Amino acid sequence: MERQKLGPACDSPAGSWGYSVISSESGTAELPKVISVDDHVIEPAHLFETWLPKKHRDKGPKPFTAGIGELAYVGGKYRFTTDPDGQITDWWEYEGLIFPYKRIIAAVGFSRDEMTLDGITREQMRRGCWDPKARLADMDLNHVEASLCFPTFPRFCGQTFAEAEDKEVGLACVRAYNDWMVEEWCGDSGGRLIPLCLIPLWDIDLAVAEIRRNAARGVRAVTFSEIPTYLGLPSIHSGYWDPFFAACEETGTVVNMHIGSSSQMPAASPDAPPAVQASLSFNNAMASMMDFLFSGVLVKFPRLKLAYSEGQMGWIPYALERADDVWEQHRAWGGVQDLIPEPPSSYYYRQIFCCFFRDKHGVEAIETVGVDNATFETDYPHVDSTWPHTKQVAAEHVAGLPEDVTYKILRGNAIRMLELPFDQG
Repeated sequence: MERQKLGPACDSPAGSWGYSVISSESGTAELPKVISVDDHVIEPAHLFETWLPKKHRDKGPKPFTAGIGELAYVGGKYRFTTDPDGQITDWWEYEGLIFPYKRIIAAVGFSRDEMTLDGITREQMRRGCWDPKARLADMDLNHVEASLCFPTFPRFCGQTFAEAEDKEVGLACVRAYNDWMVEEWCGDSGGRLIPLCLIPLWDIDLAVAEIRRNAARGVRAVTFSEIPTYLGLPSIHSGYWDPFFAACEETGTVVNMHIGSSSQMPAASPDAPPAVQASLSFNNAMASMMDFLFSGVLVKFPRLKLAYSEGQMGWIPYALERADDVWEQHRAWGGVQDLIPEPPSSYYYRQIFCCFFRDKHGVEAIETVGVDNATFETDYPHVDSTWPHTKQVAAEHVAGLPEDVTYKILRGNAIRMLELPFDQG
C-alpha cells in the first residue's frame, strides 16, 4: 500500500485521515474518513440530575420508565398514550408533559423490519446512542472520524424549553444541556464529538449571551429553527434575530437548521401514511433556504454561515435557478429589488451548506449544488442512518468524482464550515 495526498489542504499531522490510500493490487483509493454533520444523541437519564443547578431540579426534566400504549404518527405529529401493561419504555417528564423514546430514533442495530414506532428503553438501544465512548467505537466501525449531534428530548432546536411556562427553569435547562454537551458528551472525545448547542429561543438577549458563552469555550455550532414563525416566534425578515445572527457571524458559529426544527413536518392529506411525510422531509429546508435568500440577512451578515441538516441536496439546482429567475424577472413587484443586490444563488454559494446521506441526483449535479457547499452525514442512530455501511454508501455516491471533490464532500467542507482542527499541515 502506498499513500497519496488528496491535495495541498489535506496534509494531516494526526495520522492518515487526510490521505488517500492507494492499493497496489486494485488501484482503488481508500475513502477519506467521514466527518458527519448530522447525527443525534439520546440523552442519558442522569443529564439534568447532574448538570441542572440543585435549586431547579425539582422543576426540571425527570426520567422514568413505564409502559406505553398507543404510539402513532398522524398528520406530521406523534400521538401516544401510556399503559401500565404496555411495552416498557424510557420517558422524560417536564412540566406535566411526557416524552417517550421511540425505536425509530434509536434504530441502529435493528433490522429494517424491526425499525418500528414501538417504545424503547436505553438498555434496548445500542449503547452508542447515549454513551460517548460507545459512540466513538461505533464511529470507528462506520468509517467516521467526527460527528455533530442534534438533541432528542429538547427537540431539534430546543423547542421543549422554549415552550416551558417557567422560563427561569427553561433557561437553566438550556445551559445545563449545553454544559453536558460540551463537557461530558464531547469532552473526552479528542475533538471527534463536535459540540452543538441550544439557545433560549424566547429571549434574543439571552440567546446572544449563550452564543458568546459557548463560543468562548470553542463551540462553533448552534441549532436553530428552519422556520421560526411555525414556533410562534418572529420571522427572520423582522430584524428581531439580527443580534443573534451578528453574534454568530462574529464568533464563527454556524447556524444549523435540521428538518423538523419547526415542530412540524410537511404532509399532504391529514390521514396520509407516514411514508408521505418521510418522502417530503426536505420541503421545509427548501422553504427556509428561499426565506433566507430573499431576506437580506445574508447581505447584512456576509460572513454568517448557515447549514441545512438532513435536507439533502438534489432539489437545490432548480431552487437556485428559480430564485435567480424570480429575482430578475419579478423584480418590479417581488419586494427585493433594493434588498438583494446580487442574484440569490451568489449568497447560497458564499454562505450556505447542505448535507446528504443518500442523494445520487444531488451528487450528479455537484457542480451546481456546489463542490464547496456539500457535506455528508450518517444520521446515527435514526432509521435513515447509513450505519454501519457508511463507507459503502459514500463510495457508491462519490464513485467517479475527482479525489479533491470527494475529500471536500466527505470531510473538507465540514472542517472549513466548523473550523475543526483536522488536516492542518
